Amino acid sequence: MRKMLCVLSLLAMTVLNVQSKMIEIDLWPDGAPNTNELTGPEGMAGVCVNNVSHPVLYVYPAAKPNGTAIVMCPGGAYAGLAMAHEGTDMADWLNAQGVTLAVLKYRMPNGHDNVPLADAEQAMRIMRSRGGEWRVNPNSVGIAGASAGGHLATTLATHYSDTDTRPDFQVLFYPVVTTEKGVTHQGSVDNLCGKTPTEEQLRNFSNELQVTPDTPKAFIMVSADDGAVPVANSLRYFDALTRNGVISALHVYPTGGHGWGYYDSFPYKDLWKGELEEWLRREVIK
Repeated sequence: MRKMLCVLSLLAMTVLNVQSKMIEIDLWPDGAPNTNELTGPEGMAGVCVNNVSHPVLYVYPAAKPNGTAIVMCPGGAYAGLAMAHEGTDMADWLNAQGVTLAVLKYRMPNGHDNVPLADAEQAMRIMRSRGGEWRVNPNSVGIAGASAGGHLATTLATHYSDTDTRPDFQVLFYPVVTTEKGVTHQGSVDNLCGKTPTEEQLRNFSNELQVTPDTPKAFIMVSADDGAVPVANSLRYFDALTRNGVISALHVYPTGGHGWGYYDSFPYKDLWKGELEEWLRREVIK
């Protein structure tokens, strides 16, 4: 009996190790095509890693993949990245659904608005070119993001360069979408575009204005009492998507504020997880 328990324990540990296996990929091994001009080492400010100038993609392959992958962009006002609760903490749950998760540690823009988008596009290229290693269907790779990471996700969804970088779907947690003063998160806009952006910049990165019928389908979730990024960001984006005939779902939870990610303290955690699982099964998984 003792020997059998030991064997079962070893098997359980093996399964856990397979589920939690992480692959670290240098996004630009030969050098990035642009720079954010940040120097010095990365550091931590609260739950966020900041001063990111070396982008990395952390891939968590599903043990029993269903072909779908999600590239997750953590938030942090384009100044830092909440890598855990808006990223890596979701790996075991998504892997259990058969979804491969890739968490993107993208470079902070430092006023260079083209830098985060370049990293997001490169992450999509990597997931499609190497997806066969993790049994990922190249036609079932989505982008996700929280807060400012949600702005990056909607930027990729509306500004992608070609079919290789176009997401097949988008999942948005309380996203920044617009750059309009009084509606946006001003710190995110300042960090992305600088303190004196042009009108062209502001319009270009108001992503609700960039939606077309070719924008990928979306799942959006937000709290009605979000005091950091007004719910109007999600409402405007959802309205633009539906007006363009893009399949979309919007879930507004009564309370919870901002930045809940995968925290257990969010009262609707089980609800949003179940709703997203169902949406992925119906709309995404091939």
